[in-house]
Amino acid sequence: MSLRFARWTALACLPLILAGCGGAVRVDPPVPEGSAAAACRALGERLPQTLDGLKRVETTPASPYVAVWGEARIALRCGVPRPVTMTATEQVPEINGVAWFNDPGRPALFTAIGREAYVEVTISGEHIPQDVLIELAAPIKAALPQVG
Repeated sequence: MSLRFARWTALACLPLILAGCGGAVRVDPPVPEGSAAAACRALGERLPQTLDGLKRVETTPASPYVAVWGEARIALRCGVPRPVTMTATEQVPEINGVAWFNDPGRPALFTAIGREAYVEVTISGEHIPQDVLIELAAPIKAALPQVG
């Protein structure tokens, strides 16, 4: 192979190489059933492409129940189980009409409760949780009816 051909091939492939640098973010998807699965699919269609200044990125495996913004700086999973550390009498803050349980053992983890499905949001320390949760309130309220 000539040096000229090798350079041309390298230049032609550069965009493909760069496109693969970030890759999809690995997140284990939940497996909601019934009405929770339908509500979570509806939520997935309403989630913003940009959240707290971060663009939404692809996840692997692909799932309608998972959304990630900014290479896993913010990750959302819809249809997760009820938080095991949450008591029946737990007092939780409400942000723009959505109640959020914050697990004391995992301060970056917030779970929307009292809806058709539980929605878990992990927020890196680079972001103010309240700002992120405010942005997520409208799509959650629109897609997930309140229960109980």
